[in-house]
Amino acid sequence: MAMLGPLPPDLQCRPIRDDDWEGVADCLYRGFPQRRRSYWMRALTRMSQRPAIGDYPRYGMALENSGRIVGVILTLYAGYKGQQDEEVRCNLSSWSVDAEFRPYAMKLIMPVLRQKNVTFVNISPAPTTLNANKAMGFRPFSNGQVAFLPAIHPTRPSRVLDVRTDPAEMAMLSERDRYILSEHSALGCLSLICVSDGQAFPFVLMPRRIMHGLVPCCQVVYCHSLAELTQWAGALGRLLLRSGILLCVVDAMEPVPGLRGHYFPRKGLKYFKGPKPPAAGDLTFTELVLFGP
Repeated sequence: MAMLGPLPPDLQCRPIRDDDWEGVADCLYRGFPQRRRSYWMRALTRMSQRPAIGDYPRYGMALENSGRIVGVILTLYAGYKGQQDEEVRCNLSSWSVDAEFRPYAMKLIMPVLRQKNVTFVNISPAPTTLNANKAMGFRPFSNGQVAFLPAIHPTRPSRVLDVRTDPAEMAMLSERDRYILSEHSALGCLSLICVSDGQAFPFVLMPRRIMHGLVPCCQVVYCHSLAELTQWAGALGRLLLRSGILLCVVDAMEPVPGLRGHYFPRKGLKYFKGPKPPAAGDLTFTELVLFGP
């Protein structure tokens, strides 16, 4: 992809509007034919239901040629509460440009990347865009994935609570953690609290199926650290067994000490650019959660 000079008169780059949904879905369906068009309409619906973050685009950017949308990049902005200076993160998703307009593809993303106080993440880069990601200054925050069996880990006296029951122990968490757990529970994730010795530890897991949909598992979406995940894997595993889930997956830069499983290097590469890199295993408010796997 090359970035050229000024756009031709009949080509413009602009934020996606509410009345663009049909054209955006058509463009994304052309670019990602393995996804049904209804998948993209559902994605746009979910984006419309999320709170707007400042003046940032609600949906993303569109490349329009004579009234027809020929390029799209979706931007999923999230604000994180409980910080002295609010942290804003943006998941760049679903970058698709029709073949004849691909020389102008960079025009979609460059206006977005000029937002200096935003941390950008790309959790599903296409192999053909890896060099472009690196050229734009993106760095990896995950080089692979660990598939592990939580139930075979040691356990310790503890309780595992689902936030859907509105447990009083939510008050033991920070405002940021309460916000993340509540919002992700509403989005269909398992938002859990491990409680032991007067301390509470938050976890968000997303049920999904892998290996062509044959094997149920949970993707780790949020935890304070992979060390905490290792510490509480056994307790989480006991709860997951009740739903018939044996396997979990978490992103990592390298094998995780104490996490009993197998590390798959170069699996599920994830990149970031900006002032606050995501912690290992942090996929909060990304396309995986909002759109589904």
